[in-house]
Amino acid sequence: MSKVQSALISVSDKRGIVEFAKGLSLMGVEILSTGGTAKTIRDVGIPVTDVSQYTGFPEMLDGRLKTLHPKIHGGLLARRDNPKDMTDIAQHHIKPIDMVVVNLYPFEETVSRRDVTFDEAIENIDIGGPTMLRAASKNFKDVVVIVDPADYQGIIEELKTLNGEVSYDTKFYLAKKVFSLTARYDTIIFNYLAERGKSSETFPQYLNQSFSKVMDLRYGENPHQKAAIYKEPVYKGISLVDAKILQGKEMSYNNYLDSSAAIDLIREFKEPAAVIVKHNNPCGVAIADTIETAYVKAYEIDPLSAFGGVIALNRDVNVATAREILKLFVEIIIAPGFEAEALKLLS
Repeated sequence: MSKVQSALISVSDKRGIVEFAKGLSLMGVEILSTGGTAKTIRDVGIPVTDVSQYTGFPEMLDGRLKTLHPKIHGGLLARRDNPKDMTDIAQHHIKPIDMVVVNLYPFEETVSRRDVTFDEAIENIDIGGPTMLRAASKNFKDVVVIVDPADYQGIIEELKTLNGEVSYDTKFYLAKKVFSLTARYDTIIFNYLAERGKSSETFPQYLNQSFSKVMDLRYGENPHQKAAIYKEPVYKGISLVDAKILQGKEMSYNNYLDSSAAIDLIREFKEPAAVIVKHNNPCGVAIADTIETAYVKAYEIDPLSAFGGVIALNRDVNVATAREILKLFVEIIIAPGFEAEALKLLS
């Protein structure tokens, strides 16, 4: 291990960055930074050197070109235990960079907006950030690389405990985190472009997808199994993970399974419709002129199986429908909305 003496900080998400930079500065770490991040750090009195001042090359192309420079990447990639690497960077007046703190342009958040333009999406594809992260992670033995504000406090504490150093295990963990992030980042960009491009491929050569964990569940399909809920990025359809839980206990794996099936089925109908699902199978489906009548008809198809099931409706739940549902023990009711009095009854 070696002491962290210099850090390059360039973040889009500035949560906690001032406190982190202050902690580094108090330990004597020299800070390089870019654009808005440099201003944020400098404005609170923390010494910082602009990357453009260090490289001797200005930021240009409306910010597209900032850190793609040998003085940056030489400092990240040079192996400290390789004499030739160290001779090379010394000959070209390149200083080692011991820490990189970068999070990327918010591409996923940008393209999740319904009003986003294609040009705006393209400008939110980060180039310099992933390049620095990958370079630093390749050389993780010598460079601490941080992408998540949640890691700031732990790193500061470790630097204090280890007299300015970060352990191999921590650096390895952080490097793995980087490649997970960049893989996800590129996957989301690819999928965004693929949706807008013309392709004759029915089945593409590669299927690229990435999911983020929403939460752990108490257990899986059976009590001895583990389970978690994951969310697809930039999904603009109706999704159970985006539903607002109004009341009741925490949902189980089987609750999610049945609810997902119920939502998939109810989306098939435009008329007032009701679906009842039990053990991932529909036991009642009906349409009618009113949502109350649709529910009663769906229930009457198989009242025995409906007990303890999941109900999905494609209209707001009114008082009349709530009173009918209350005649049955039911696990979950899914609907676009609930009248206030109906929700009070169901509680």
